[in-house]
Amino acid sequence: VHGRWTKGVECIDDQVVIDQTHTVSFSDNPTPGETDWAAFGCDIVLECTGKFKTPETIQPYFDQGIKKVIVAAPVKEGALNIVYGVNDDLYDPAQHDLLTAASCTTNCLAPVVKVIHENLGIVHGSITTIHDVTNTQTIVDSPHKDLRRARSCLQSLIPTSTGSATAITMIYPELAGKLNGIAVRVPLLNASLTDCVFEVAQDTDAQTVNRLIRDASETYLAGILGYEERPLVSADYLNDSRSSIIDAGSTMVIDKRQVKVLAWYDNEWGYVCRMVDLAAKVAQSMPSHSTSGA
Repeated sequence: VHGRWTKGVECIDDQVVIDQTHTVSFSDNPTPGETDWAAFGCDIVLECTGKFKTPETIQPYFDQGIKKVIVAAPVKEGALNIVYGVNDDLYDPAQHDLLTAASCTTNCLAPVVKVIHENLGIVHGSITTIHDVTNTQTIVDSPHKDLRRARSCLQSLIPTSTGSATAITMIYPELAGKLNGIAVRVPLLNASLTDCVFEVAQDTDAQTVNRLIRDASETYLAGILGYEERPLVSADYLNDSRSSIIDAGSTMVIDKRQVKVLAWYDNEWGYVCRMVDLAAKVAQSMPSHSTSGA
């Protein structure tokens, strides 16, 4: 999907060697507690398996001497929920050892909510994310407790759940019970689209909404939120490092109070870039300024 990597990679014993210069230690164990993290000199772990998403299952990392764990998935409790560029200022190295970088869709939605809510006031709203297939879906019809998820991801548009809208309330508690959403999985490999509809507290118009977003994309959300006036499509956002890019030509305002915006995002690369940003922020806050990890 993202093309071939330009670096040379080879495996030598228990190490991955990149361009014959950079060495990355490698281990293969089913649970975190079975790896001798101290032997690798790790301070920070990026937990990207998708399997360990509770404080209990993550605790073995800390038992092995890891200082900080950043989870690449939502964690329901016990972790600081960070959407980088929106609320990463909440991170306190003295208090927060377990962090979650939320989900790719929450990272897309949060910058949009920040601009709209802090300037116009969101009364309530709903979102629909038109999301690419993921590796949790089935290629051909097969048994599944969710009958829609049992269907082939290659042949259908599949409505399913998303917690991205409700996760926003961890950043804006005053919106609890006022935002919700749904996902529609589509047979594409990458680059997704979130359709956001908000009822706002102040009269506005499409030009004002676009101006607010454009200004944010050029200042306090630069590199996080994008603004695009060209008539682009999903394929044009492959490898885009921004969390969210507003499709300016699609912005609508109905009866002065209902705002509709479309936000593109590379649900893989954009999210990975935010994970790296967050890991760098955490590393810089540590006494040794170590950037080691796993």
